[in-house]
Amino acid sequence: MSVSKTKNKVAVTYSARENRIPANVAACRKKFLRFFPKGFQDEKYIAWERGYKWQAHQRWNEQLNRAEFQSLLKKGEFTEIAARAVRIESPTNLIFSFEKLALRDAVRSRESSKMFAEGLYDFLYAAGKPRLKFERWCQTIAQLPKIQSRVFTHPVVTVFGFIAQPEKHIFLKPKVTQTAARAYGFDFQYKSRPSWETYASLLEFAELIKSDLKDLKPLDLIDVQSFIWVQGSSEYDE
Repeated sequence: MSVSKTKNKVAVTYSARENRIPANVAACRKKFLRFFPKGFQDEKYIAWERGYKWQAHQRWNEQLNRAEFQSLLKKGEFTEIAARAVRIESPTNLIFSFEKLALRDAVRSRESSKMFAEGLYDFLYAAGKPRLKFERWCQTIAQLPKIQSRVFTHPVVTVFGFIAQPEKHIFLKPKVTQTAARAYGFDFQYKSRPSWETYASLLEFAELIKSDLKDLKPLDLIDVQSFIWVQGSSEYDE
């Protein structure tokens, strides 16, 4: 297929590949590039999608990196750990407002903040198999007190791993991700109750997207999650 020399590099790369990838994958890629012609380096993409997520990650590295987190745990500063985690997430639009309020209320007491802080440290920084750590983290969130709204949701379970370690963890917004998976042609194994099976399926989906978009050079799972968001969110309806 001939391509005009005036097209940008991303478009050229896409045109060279479009006849070799499934039509639904090509359509998803094309949709993303319609909104962000320069892909993950597009200034609009950084302003709309990547920037605020990366800023949250940077705040995490400043306030709850492993050494700082461990130091706070040793001092018994469980409420401070929980407060920092909630504050870091708060400016983002990752979880719904009712989930933000439910989480804030759930970790307010010393007992619940201790459970949350120790569980989160184990999930992020302790040694062990990813499945077992994720399952323990789910148990921790499930045991937090429900004041008004429930806290044990996919977004709450996955948001802190995503903010803290976007090189290995991804954020799950259920309806958006299911819509994106259907559009992409991926058999996403979703269940409404948070579980390793659903999360592992999402990680598999993310790895497939990274592989399919490797020429666009996604930096981490922030880029992959943003790509999923563009496919499934009504904000990007065409």
